[in-house]
Amino acid sequence: MKSLLLPPHPKERRIVFKNAWTQGYTPDIDCYVKNGGYEELKKALGMKPEEIIDEVKKANLRGRGGAGFPCGVKWGFIKRDDGKPHYITCNADESEPGTFKDRYILHNDPHQLIEGMAIAAFALNVNLAYIYIRCEFPKAAGIVTKAIEEARAKGFLGKNIMGSGFDIDMYVHQGAGAYICGEETSLIESLEGKRPYPRIKPPYFPAVLGLYMSPTIVNNVETFCHVKQIFKIGSGEYAKMGTAGDGGTRVMCVSGDVMRPGPYEIPAGGVTLGELINDVCGGMKPGRKLKAIIPGGSSSKILRAGETFKMKEKGPDGEMIEKEVPLLDLVMDAASLAAAGTMIGSGGVIVMDDSRNMLWALNNLNTFYAHESCGQCTPCREGVLWIDKMTTRMVNGEGISQDPATLKNVADNIAGRTVCAFGEAASWPVQSFLQKFPEEFEIAAK
Repeated sequence: MKSLLLPPHPKERRIVFKNAWTQGYTPDIDCYVKNGGYEELKKALGMKPEEIIDEVKKANLRGRGGAGFPCGVKWGFIKRDDGKPHYITCNADESEPGTFKDRYILHNDPHQLIEGMAIAAFALNVNLAYIYIRCEFPKAAGIVTKAIEEARAKGFLGKNIMGSGFDIDMYVHQGAGAYICGEETSLIESLEGKRPYPRIKPPYFPAVLGLYMSPTIVNNVETFCHVKQIFKIGSGEYAKMGTAGDGGTRVMCVSGDVMRPGPYEIPAGGVTLGELINDVCGGMKPGRKLKAIIPGGSSSKILRAGETFKMKEKGPDGEMIEKEVPLLDLVMDAASLAAAGTMIGSGGVIVMDDSRNMLWALNNLNTFYAHESCGQCTPCREGVLWIDKMTTRMVNGEGISQDPATLKNVADNIAGRTVCAFGEAASWPVQSFLQKFPEEFEIAAK
């Protein structure tokens, strides 16, 4: 798994990935402790739980999964002394096309995740935690299970950890492998041994009614690792690395038609799309031009080369002014990409050059989402299969003139009409591909 991790680029700032790259670093506990491991857990155990949550809030840490909800705010929904059992669960079910960052952490630095989860557990009065890993990642599950056993043997997990009087234990749970289990309530259903149908929110917000109907926090692998780093660096310094609403660093995993695809850790909002592609990733392949970018995993809306976006910023006199921002000058942070009509999501950047056929690319995504729909909601169960059948027919040269309008109509009637956000995840690519590349769909429809 180290094959795509290159030496740090000058525009990177590696904190979560620092050990994963270091030559000679191994995932065993002796190496981790030798490099300062579990010192931040020791520090946190000497603090009041509410102080830990305040530090995470001050750091402006947003969840690094997809929704990007502020982590400290999410933790604040748990009432420590409500008399109920509490749980934390790590979503390590990474499976969205274009997203592959968490696997590097699981394979190379598993104790960083365990330490971050133990800090969260102490803050939230949790005595039992789970790491949910899909069965297609048996190597990762084995590495993390071994790391948990090592931490337990050294007294960092189990009863009375580090003599603090606090108990926390942790287990790996291997799921059967379904994209929908990345949705937090589906993950919880699966963890309970049931079919992973998403729950309706409200009332089933996990922080209120989660695992076994008890308050539960679900964060992904990278998010828990950042918790450890916040206590190592300090919330103030951590927040300064990013933007006002998105502190620290983000791991961006870049795939597609660039010279150096791979995972890169950059300060949140610290580079533009153009800097990420042309500087960090070495530019497009020889002789090719940029055609399109999916900036935040396959469910985020596609952007077309040459587009410009209207953004608001403070002028010299403090007044808000509007200016045009070209695609490659878009800052890679949650606010800028949202203003451009898409999202930073999981940080999975897919770059496509001028050799790519947009109908083929969309059909590839449609086939994925049609396979992964859990089938609970009719608009999703029927609609996603329908759009997959249409684009497959178009790819095979059997398109008809009504296809683009029908595709849009079906996608419009899936989004917003399902229990979970899977409907949006499947619909947004269809809507945005049709909007940004209408000419390619019109040609295929004749």
